[in-house]
Amino acid sequence: MHIIETGNVAAATGVKLARAQVVAAYPITPQTPLTEKLSEFVESGKMEAQYIPVESEHSALSVCIAAASTGARAFTATSSNGLLYMSEQVHWAAGARLPIVMCVANRAVGAPWNIWNDQQDSISQRDAGWIQMYASDHQHIIDKVIQAFYLAEKMKIPVMVCYDGYLLSHTYMPFEIPDEAMVDSFLPPFSPDYALDPGDPQNLNTVTLPDVRENIHGDLAPGYMEIRRSLHEDMRCAIVELGEIDKKYYEIFGRGGSPYVEAYKCDDASFIAVCLGSLSYHLRDVVDALRVEGIKMGVSGIQIYRPFPDQALVDVLKSAKGVIVLEKAISYGNQGALFADVKAALYPVKERPFVHNYILGLGGREIKTIDLYNALKDSCTASEAKVDTPRWIGLKL
Repeated sequence: MHIIETGNVAAATGVKLARAQVVAAYPITPQTPLTEKLSEFVESGKMEAQYIPVESEHSALSVCIAAASTGARAFTATSSNGLLYMSEQVHWAAGARLPIVMCVANRAVGAPWNIWNDQQDSISQRDAGWIQMYASDHQHIIDKVIQAFYLAEKMKIPVMVCYDGYLLSHTYMPFEIPDEAMVDSFLPPFSPDYALDPGDPQNLNTVTLPDVRENIHGDLAPGYMEIRRSLHEDMRCAIVELGEIDKKYYEIFGRGGSPYVEAYKCDDASFIAVCLGSLSYHLRDVVDALRVEGIKMGVSGIQIYRPFPDQALVDVLKSAKGVIVLEKAISYGNQGALFADVKAALYPVKERPFVHNYILGLGGREIKTIDLYNALKDSCTASEAKVDTPRWIGLKL
């Protein structure tokens, strides 16, 4: 069934179809309509779940941690300072290997206070141990939410599904709602390997010493460092697993096929723009305009940022003369975080393309098509290709 609705409704519908059993809700713009829609689903009987209003974002993720620890499929959503307020529990959920799914409607971080879109919130949490997926439109949102539950439960790693606040959360776009029975055939019920049970008391996530030691059964148990290595290695394995999940999803629903990088006109491109989120679709108009002028430009939208899809990205970029990374966040005192990751991925390539970095759209600053056009054209025709300092699009002063 096709409908025209907001990105928040697309996300809520995906959560309903995934049969989440516990929803922890705390309002923060621009994700509030998502949890409001879930409350409607639960109240009307369309969704069988415990809907738990809480007093803070920290509490919201705490509820999900408790629910997932008992074997329930748990969901929450947040934005901006709300994500930062739950940061302690963000790290805890990953370290505890709990398959929670959380939508992040990307929004600027205060101070100064700002409710508009950029991606500084989720980018600031990129090293917390969560898988991060980024959606470019409403169809991506609903499909990625469903896939996120599968991936989280398969890898025992929590997943953020990130999408641009307002640009996607509040705009109306057409998207297809997957058939409920088909989603059930794709996503099996959550069956954890272990869960808290009053009939079988256990201690979970107790104080772990620096070194390995024997457990109560006399078996050598990992220390803190081994546990962290395990999370890292499983994150890397999640890249392969996502490919398999995407393949299965495509076979059932006919959508997907680009789980890591969604490329547009990159096969013959001399220059390729790289970004996260809805900007990749905005850039398609710029690519088409530049091609009219004879500049072979393409655009690649990163679909999963953590774990970083380095090999898939290199496969797209390695034959280009230049790569232009555009991002709505910055690693203060260094450069764009995505820019640094792209450069690192390309380092082993013998004939590396040059890589430029543009920062734009912070705090909801308007991203004009003409400014994108001028920036990309300048990078493609610049006499000095090796520029490591981030450039800024849209500055007024």
